[in-house]
Amino acid sequence: MRAIWKRELKSYFETPVGYAFLGVFLLVSSLLFYGSILRQHSGDLPTFIGQMSYLWMLLSPVLTMRLLAEEKQKRTDQLLRTSPVSLTEIVLGKYLAAVTMLLITALATGMYAAVVAIYGRIYPAELAVNYLGFVLQGCCFVALDLYLSGCAGTPVIAAVMGFGANFLLWMMDLIRDEVSLPWAAETLEFLSLYSRNEPFLMGQMSWAGVVYEISFSALFLVLTILHLDRRRG
Repeated sequence: MRAIWKRELKSYFETPVGYAFLGVFLLVSSLLFYGSILRQHSGDLPTFIGQMSYLWMLLSPVLTMRLLAEEKQKRTDQLLRTSPVSLTEIVLGKYLAAVTMLLITALATGMYAAVVAIYGRIYPAELAVNYLGFVLQGCCFVALDLYLSGCAGTPVIAAVMGFGANFLLWMMDLIRDEVSLPWAAETLEFLSLYSRNEPFLMGQMSWAGVVYEISFSALFLVLTILHLDRRRG
């Protein structure tokens, strides 16, 4: 698993993918930072982090689109499925490589908190909770999009499927507000990654949110392994 993780992580920096993801994320988040913090002379980092979380929806397919779909396109998936490395190790290695890129990106956004700290005041404990929710939410999107990469035939199709699925998750919040049936609205709220992130953005440690988002990621990793196992059979 470690070898796969290192290979995939290295490939992010040997191709434009890693630089494109990191560059676009920081460019857009810098514009958000200027508009919501600098321009308004605000120190409201939780709101800004909440705005940044929407970038996972838009950009996580970039991280995952080639991880499994490219193997299938190049016919190298046959080698992976017959290698001595288990499917679980393959999937986890690829997932952890994408999560590592996600963590590098999240760490880079710490410069925004540093700017606020220079000219204002930050609360480290609250900020840590904000970032915990931010990172866990990103991990959920990566797990979902990795599963879709395993289902797609090419990286482009994987990216389109990933963006579509991520967009539907975002739409669930809008649909919830329009649903007249209480049980349906409650179900949509329970499943929503954005609703789960709200306590973190308020600086409240939500163990229910942590368990849900870890379970969400684990579910799609298991589904990915099962899908690849069916193809091997």
